[in-house]
Amino acid sequence: MPPFSAPRAGQRCPRQTPKPSPGAGGCDFESVRTALDPRTALWTVAVLPAVIAVVPLPTALADAAHRPLSLARTGLPPDMAGEVLIEQGETILRLYVLPPASAQVGVFLPLDALFEVRVQAALRLWRVLMNQRPGRDPARLSSDRVRRLILALRTLDGLDDGVSQREIAGVLFGREVSAGDWLSHDLHFRMKRLVRFARGLSNGGYRRLLLHPLRGQ
Repeated sequence: MPPFSAPRAGQRCPRQTPKPSPGAGGCDFESVRTALDPRTALWTVAVLPAVIAVVPLPTALADAAHRPLSLARTGLPPDMAGEVLIEQGETILRLYVLPPASAQVGVFLPLDALFEVRVQAALRLWRVLMNQRPGRDPARLSSDRVRRLILALRTLDGLDDGVSQREIAGVLFGREVSAGDWLSHDLHFRMKRLVRFARGLSNGGYRRLLLHPLRGQ
């Protein structure tokens, strides 16, 4: 059985009033302390669609012939509820548990634009409960995407320090371009796109990274 982890202690994020700018900040985590570790951060249910809402199984659906499951199979304490992490090797499943862990359970899947994401997350939980390999995390960023995000962060750092886009391009891509050639050089247009992408991330666009595969919406 996979070990469980439930780092629910620590100062919880205060509720904040909406701000006019989408990048003005807010609190996307259940706990300030858990947010310090990106691997085990407890995202709020509203922010991360891969958080699985586990609910009591309706009596009409609790057919013994179909062997309804409970979270007790994961080794969770019977009184466990709220935000829970289940770890199995490199796999982490994020749950929001409403019933006691010993009860027969189902999952709540809103019929919204992120339904496909929620279904895939629920299927991975079912595989863990059935002692099967959960499979690849569909929300994992590709290596190319990670590299582009790193370039965007380095670009923002350079801009914040007052470095020109031409100088930043020389550092990022290892190609020096003279001031006279810059405006017509391919790196000039590549940097324009990178700067637009980076500033979009810093202005709240980073939250789209959580909405796989609908990151662009």
